[in-house]
Amino acid sequence: MNTSEQQEIEEAKKAAIEVLLNNAHGPYHGLPRTAGWGYPEPYTRDLMFSILGIAVSENKKLLESIRKVLETLAKNQTEHGHIPSLVHDKEDRGSSDTTPLFLLGVGIFRKVSGEKDFLNNSVKKALNWMSYQSPSDRFLVAQQPTSDWRDEIWVTGYGLFVNTLVYIYLRLLGRNERAERMHSEMSRFTITGGTIPHHVNEGLVVKHKPYYAFWSYKIHSSERFDLLGNSLAILSGIASPSRSEEMISWIEDECESMKKRGDLAVDLPPNFFPYIKPDDPDWHPRYAIYNNPGEYHNGGIWPFICGVYVAALVAAKKHALAQEKLLALTRLIKISNNSKISFGFNEWIKAQNGKPMGQDWQTWSAALYLYAAKCVEIKQTPFFDEMRL
Repeated sequence: MNTSEQQEIEEAKKAAIEVLLNNAHGPYHGLPRTAGWGYPEPYTRDLMFSILGIAVSENKKLLESIRKVLETLAKNQTEHGHIPSLVHDKEDRGSSDTTPLFLLGVGIFRKVSGEKDFLNNSVKKALNWMSYQSPSDRFLVAQQPTSDWRDEIWVTGYGLFVNTLVYIYLRLLGRNERAERMHSEMSRFTITGGTIPHHVNEGLVVKHKPYYAFWSYKIHSSERFDLLGNSLAILSGIASPSRSEEMISWIEDECESMKKRGDLAVDLPPNFFPYIKPDDPDWHPRYAIYNNPGEYHNGGIWPFICGVYVAALVAAKKHALAQEKLLALTRLIKISNNSKISFGFNEWIKAQNGKPMGQDWQTWSAALYLYAAKCVEIKQTPFFDEMRL
């Protein structure tokens, strides 16, 4: 990386801190905003993901803002341990990923702060809630459609993304035996024969492909590619080194093919592909409003997810490619809907033309950029390296 490119990254890191500090105090009980404009509310999943970037920033003000978020979530936790979707609103319930993300967030905060018993009672309640989320009463957890961060895309049953979160928090909290059993279940093949053999449990491995299924439940599954779930699988060590290498090669080859077809205009992968199209059996009429091909959850490019992908490249020891993608991400986060700002840190980008389509100064876009930049700089993945040993 030359001096000019390094300067670009340093400027972007500085801008990311400015965005996070701007968003650290919002109108809802002084909790952080989800975005500088458009999203004044403190959304749980966004702020839990932002812990990764805040933790490596070592900024005391940001760390205290996250402490407040975690403590407020604990106060608003339900009787049975579920974590709300909005930090300040204990009645806003039903998300499948907020409780796992809370446990992940506490696990990371404990490591950064050295407070090994931080929110211990709330952690116990959350773990109890999660223990009841498996229909088979085993290890993989199931979810209702549109209940995770993709609240406009159907994920039915055992979703890859949520189950990677569960594996990660189990490892962060030292529950390694349960994590290993969960890993074993995820490593089974999806069931494709139309019937379920006696005493055979479904898994998330796709036959003849290097990545994990988007979701699986009984004889049903989706083999569309989930960049966030698969990147977390690489980062956490769910995917073996050989599978990780094969998966990354597959992702890059698919992206080149999409560019040639006009389905991709930038040098970063969409969050989801192949895109769901109106004639596909998994298309829903509502997608025509929010999720046209290459947009939003149906293939939009999300900077926060690209940050996780860069970290996954570092985990796989693809350091040259990680640098290349970090530079592409550095240029992507500059674009915005506001000509008065130098860095947009936009929410999501339309895949086919590279135009920003979401809110600027998105908290998790800024935070995951910081995390990706730190990983590339030190050639390590803080909080995840020990999981892959």
